[in-house]
Amino acid sequence: MRYLKLGSGERLPVLGQGTWGMGERRGERDNEVTALRHGLDLGLGLIDTAEMYGDGGAEEVVGAAVAGRRDEAFLVSKVLPHNASRRGTIEACERSLARLDTDRIELYLLHWRGNVPLAETLEAFTRLRADGKIRHFGVSNLGPDDMAELWSQPSGDDVATDQVLYNLTRRGPEFDLLPWCREHAVPVMAYSPIEQGRLLDDAVLGKVAERHEATPAQVALAWVLHQPGVCAIPKAANREHVEQNLAALDITLTAEDLADLDARFPPPTGPKPLEIL
Repeated sequence: MRYLKLGSGERLPVLGQGTWGMGERRGERDNEVTALRHGLDLGLGLIDTAEMYGDGGAEEVVGAAVAGRRDEAFLVSKVLPHNASRRGTIEACERSLARLDTDRIELYLLHWRGNVPLAETLEAFTRLRADGKIRHFGVSNLGPDDMAELWSQPSGDDVATDQVLYNLTRRGPEFDLLPWCREHAVPVMAYSPIEQGRLLDDAVLGKVAERHEATPAQVALAWVLHQPGVCAIPKAANREHVEQNLAALDITLTAEDLADLDARFPPPTGPKPLEIL
């Protein structure tokens, strides 16, 4: 496993497991728990979830998956913006802790920016950290201007990560957000790194995959992991999918591969609004 460093010096795995879409159908629960536990078996301890996913159902799936193995997991969860007031953030975190059946969350994020002032959410994050209910805090879906504003707030420079939509078809963050985050030593966490499967029929991606005897999904994931300061949290709903994601770590893209992918999926030439799924 490769790692990035958080501002605290703690290591963050570059590859984790996403749970968006889990916890929505009771009949899938056992398969979802099994997939996450298989990921733990393989060393994929970074697990991302949120109070929004399945109205808390995904957090319950994660709680079941890490039961008896809590110390193997680095859990990430998120508070919805309408809950992100000083009191609301603390209450939302306590509900997440109950669903996860744990006493702490390693990394707690503001899911996206709403109407609550960032300073108020930061006060709640700081209180939760002081109480030992979270170890680190961060944000999701914030662009460079929002990140600069956040950084200027009390405790804002303690932000551990920005989780954003980033993949071959969503390269906007490369123009300004990724450089800002690298300058401030804030790792970026990429969600939907294979664009929810919509990339997989692309001919150029398929050609690069053939060179590596890999799948297009693995190459798309390897491309995200190739970017400095970026980790990825692809969803893996079954054991085979988990194993395929892990194998992407072994793919080293060549200069030819990167040139072909740049030609097919050009990098941004100017600032673009941050995209959200």
